[in-house]
Amino acid sequence: MTTKILSVGGSMIAPDKPDVDFLAAFVKMAKEWLEADSGRRLILVAGGGAPARVYQNAYKEVCQKLGSDFDNSAADWIGVMATRINAQALKASFGGLCQNDVVTNPTADIDFKGQVLVASGWKPGFSSDNDAVLLAEKFGADTVVNLSNIEKVYTDDPRKNPDAKPLDEISWTDFRKMVGDEWVPGKNVPFDPVASKKAAELGLTVICSAGKNIENTRKILDGAPYVGTTISGR
Repeated sequence: MTTKILSVGGSMIAPDKPDVDFLAAFVKMAKEWLEADSGRRLILVAGGGAPARVYQNAYKEVCQKLGSDFDNSAADWIGVMATRINAQALKASFGGLCQNDVVTNPTADIDFKGQVLVASGWKPGFSSDNDAVLLAEKFGADTVVNLSNIEKVYTDDPRKNPDAKPLDEISWTDFRKMVGDEWVPGKNVPFDPVASKKAAELGLTVICSAGKNIENTRKILDGAPYVGTTISGR
C-alpha cells in the first residue's frame, strides 16, 4: 500500500472564494493517479485560506473597537473552523473514494476506508501543516507534499528582498532558522514552525511546491523530476 500525504493550502482551495477550476483539475488528477493502482491512497489535509484570515482579521478589529485583548487561541479556533469547511468541500468532491468523515483529530484511531482520507485543522497552537505531519507519522508516510501559492522556498521574502534566491533543497536546521519556532495565528510561512520541528524529529521529507501547477503535483506523486523545494535531513 502506497500512502501519499498532500497538505493542500487554503490559498489553493479558497484564495478569496472557492476556486472551482483548481478543485476540479486537482480532483481529476488525483482520481487518475488513484485509478492507475488500487494499492494507492491519498491523505489530503485542508488549510484555511482567505476565509480564515478574513474572519481572524475581523475578530482583531472587533477587539480593537471594544478595547479588549486579542486571544491567539480564539483566533486559531476561527482558523480551524475555516479549514473544516474547506476539508468538507474536498471530501464531497471525491465522492465514494472518500468514505471516512473528515478527520478533525489526527491522533485519534482512524480506520482508513477507500482510497482518500481528508483531514482539517485540529486545535490551537499550530496550523494544518502539523496535522499533515502527525498523519504521516500515523500512517507511515515518509514525505509530506505542501501545496501552496509559492513555487519554491526562498532565502528571504522575495516581495521585500529582490536578492532573495529560490532553493531546490534545504536542511531542516537551516529552514527552521528561517521560520523560527513560534506559531502565530495566520502566520504566512512556507511550512508551520511547529510542524517543522516535528517533521525534523521524525526525519520526514517535506516538498514545497506550487499547488496550481497540477501537472507538477502529478510528477511529485509519480516520483518524477519536479519543480519545488525539498526540505529534509536534520
